[in-house]
This record gives sequence, C-alpha cells and structure tokens, in this order.
Amino acid sequence: MKFEVTILGSSSATPIFNRNPSSQALNINERLYLIDCGEGTQQQMLKFDVKIGRIDHIFISHLHGDHYLGLVGLLSSMHLNGRVKPLHLFCPPLLKEIIDLELRCSDTVLQFPIDYRFTNPEAPEVILENPDVIVESIPLDHRIPCTGFLFREKKRLRKLLKERLAELNIPIEYFSPLKKGADYTGPDGKTIKNAELTTDSAEPKTYVYCSDTQLNLSYFEQISNATLLYHEATFLHNMLERAIETNHTTALQAAEVALQTNADKLLIGHFSARYKTLNELLEEARSVFAETELAIEGKTFLIGD
Repeated sequence: MKFEVTILGSSSATPIFNRNPSSQALNINERLYLIDCGEGTQQQMLKFDVKIGRIDHIFISHLHGDHYLGLVGLLSSMHLNGRVKPLHLFCPPLLKEIIDLELRCSDTVLQFPIDYRFTNPEAPEVILENPDVIVESIPLDHRIPCTGFLFREKKRLRKLLKERLAELNIPIEYFSPLKKGADYTGPDGKTIKNAELTTDSAEPKTYVYCSDTQLNLSYFEQISNATLLYHEATFLHNMLERAIETNHTTALQAAEVALQTNADKLLIGHFSARYKTLNELLEEARSVFAETELAIEGKTFLIGD
C-alpha cells in the first residue's frame, strides 16, 4: 500500500527564500489528504502535480495564518472547477466562522458541502477511520489551540502463499477466509493450519505531524514509535529563549523528541525566515538523532522506506 508524504510548504510565518508556509500532501493507498494549507498551497500543488480534485480530506492544525490562509482560495478553486462531492475538513471550530464570512462577503455559495469535524485541543481523539487509516488528533502546546495529527495504517489481511494454494488445489472461494486467518478443511476432512497457507502482513506504519508546539512531554506517549515523525524545528538551539517566547521548538529539541519517543525517522520543518540555508538546522538535529531529514519542498518521503 502506498504511504508517502510530499512537502508543499516548510516555512514558518512568511514565504521567504523560495520556501512557502506549511502544507503537506499525504498519499495513503492513492487517497490524498492535505495537512495544513498555508498561503500559496495551490501553486505548490500545481508545481508538484498534486491533483486538487483528489483532495477529499483537509486537516488544519491551528489558526495562525501560515497554516490556513491558502484554504479559502483552494475552496474557491474547487468550486470554480465544478466540484460537487463533499469535502471533509478537520479544524478548530472558529475556522467555520472565517470561511462563512469570506463566502458571505464574496456572495459565494459553494457547489459542494463541507463536512466540518472540529478538533479538540485538550484531549486526543480519533477523528477519522476508513478502510486504510485511523487518524488521531494530538493536543500540542502552542500560543493558541493547536493539534497535530497521527495517521496510522490499518492492519492489512494476511498474504496468500499462492504456490502452496495451487499445489494443494485449494478453491478460490476459500481465499477470503484464509486472508482473515481461517484454517482450511479439505473434502477429505483434513485441516491445514492457516500459517501453512499464508504469511502475516507487515506491521502498520504511522506518520506523525507535530505542527507548532514547544517541547512538552504531554504528547510523547501518543506519538511513540512513529515510522516517520514530522516535527517543527523553527530555530537553532542558540535561539532557545526565542523559541520558548513564541511556543516553538528548536532543531535540537525536535531531535530529542524523536530520540525519546523511539521514532524510526525524523523530518524537520517550519523553518524561521531568519535562515536562508538549512544545513545548520539539519546538522544540529543529526547531532542527537542521525535519521533526520529536512522537509524540502517538492520532495516526497516514503513512510517506512
């Protein structure tokens, strides 16, 4: 099953040095999920061939402009492109008021319904479940209410050993029960254990998106053992005082989060406009957690690769 994330924006606060505000496109089994929608997200989607019409779920972490100011424009484009299918929007409650005001002032009635699912910044909740994934909100510690998002693959069915099935001439109608773990009993009454006919599927992978937050142990347990952890790393650690003042995290702290929560791999982003190049942030994080990468725009990261 495909499980990958494409970075559309990795800047904090403002677009600068060819970096755009926060946005990511997550592909899970060819379903696209948009995470945050900063200014310029539409242009980034066009640039990196992320099809707007395939976005059915949008997750907005909080209401600082660099995480949602591209949303109304995206909704307008969906409307003008003739969208009629529902859009599922996971967001803080106040975002509905903002969207309603924008639409009213422009005398716009969208051709498609928006299914609002309001996030709770006080406690983690399962906010979406479908055949591919379970999504949980992650309460974070920022200046205003903010949640991250945890995407956990559903456990897949067992894999058939096709050569073994052919050898035993097992009819196709038994394949589905075998995938679900059943044993096989033949016409002669002999039972063959499931483990001889199938193998277990891979363990489910997880993608964790930790948007704006200062370091806080409160979310560590929930994000433990992430296959890929995205964590904001706005500043170098020599700017720790500024990070604390603005409720953000340093690259060193992001790496400590990855280390302490046993992540397989760390992706850092939300870089301050003060940094024209990002090598120092990467080096600082790697000094603590070697498996760290930069959230470079246009780059796609396979989750579990």
